[in-house]
This record gives sequence, structure tokens and C-alpha cells, in this order.
Amino acid sequence: MESETRDRAATEKRILEGVGKIIAERGFERVGINAVSAQSGVSKVLIYRYFGAIDDLLVAYVRQYDYWINFPRKFPTRREELPDFLKKMFRRYTEQLRKNPALKRLHRWELSSNNAIVEALRQQRENTGLWLIEAVSKLTGNDPKDVATQISIITTSITYLVMLEDFYPKYNTIPLDKEEGWEQISDAFDALIDQRFKKQSCWLVKIMKLLLFKHVNKTIMSYRF
Repeated sequence: MESETRDRAATEKRILEGVGKIIAERGFERVGINAVSAQSGVSKVLIYRYFGAIDDLLVAYVRQYDYWINFPRKFPTRREELPDFLKKMFRRYTEQLRKNPALKRLHRWELSSNNAIVEALRQQRENTGLWLIEAVSKLTGNDPKDVATQISIITTSITYLVMLEDFYPKYNTIPLDKEEGWEQISDAFDALIDQRFKKQSCWLVKIMKLLLFKHVNKTIMSYRF
């Protein structure tokens, strides 16, 4: 029984890897049971048995490799840990998307398609986004609308630049065809995050100083009388 489970897992992996190669080389539109069977070396009977229809197979592929769908629901408990958490999160997203040609194709496909698969994918990503926005808002006390806007600007910028990478060597003088260019982009996002938290920290310090001043002043006045 255990051997059968291992065999099935290995076969499913081969099938999904075959899907990924087809997507990377020819696009989502070319994924079909016959093509997947030929690419993976797995019979159509087993593909249908393990995944069902071709739509179910595509959904299984996306669920396994999409960054946001698989994002772990672990979050810092202290505010001072949040900047590093966010920096690493965006850097990992950039790295994974750049290294997986199939995911690049997925994002391009999404922009030109509107079907049940795409809608399900967007909804799952949206669920992760809502969780992240709520978690950041609670820990920082920021308006969820502001958090949503800032996270959206960074994630869409990364996605757009990664999709351009294969076609444009430079974007606004940034070399997208070199690692130094991507380090420049990631450093810029890090700086934005630091600036955001620095501003908030400054306001907190001012508030604390004001409260302390009022407390000290009140104490002095009580001794005076």
C-alpha cells in the first residue's frame, strides 16, 4: 500500500512536470491530455484517473507552483520583525517568478483570459492577499486600504517587470537581463518598506514624547501646589 502511494506520488510529479514543460515552451493553450502524455511518458488512462479532465490538471499544476496560493500563513508577532518579513516575501516572489518560465506564461495567460480556471486562481490569490493585508494592518495599526494599495503596487511592479524580462533588456536604464538590475529593484523596494516604517516610528516617538511631556508637566504642577 505504501509502495503504491509512493508510485502514485512519483507519477503525479512526472505528469505535473510535463505540464510545466509544455507551458514554458508552448503556452497554456497547448496543454492537452495527448501532449501531457507524450511529454511525461504517462498513459492517458493514468492522467485521467489521477487528475480528471484537463482543466483539473491545470488547476493542480497552478496550486502546486503558484507563490501566493502556497504562501505559508505564518506572520511576525512583533512589529519590529515586520520590515524584514516583507522584504524577504517580495524577494522570494521575484526569485520564484523569474526562475519558473511556466509561471511567467501563467501571468501572461491570465491577462488575456477569463475562464473558470483563471477565476479560481485569482480568488485563491485574493484570499491570501486579504489575509496578508489584515495581518499587516493589525500589527501596525495602519488603514487596510493603505496597506492594500502599497502591497498591490509592489507585487504588480514585480510581476510586470518579470514579464518584460524576456523581451526588454533594459527598462528605464535598469538592466533586466542582469542580476545587478534585479538587485537594484529589490533594494528599491526594501528602501520603500524601511521608509514607510521609519515614518511611522517617527510619529510614534513624537506621540510618546508628547505624552511624557504632559505627564512630567502634570507632575510638576501637582508638586507646585
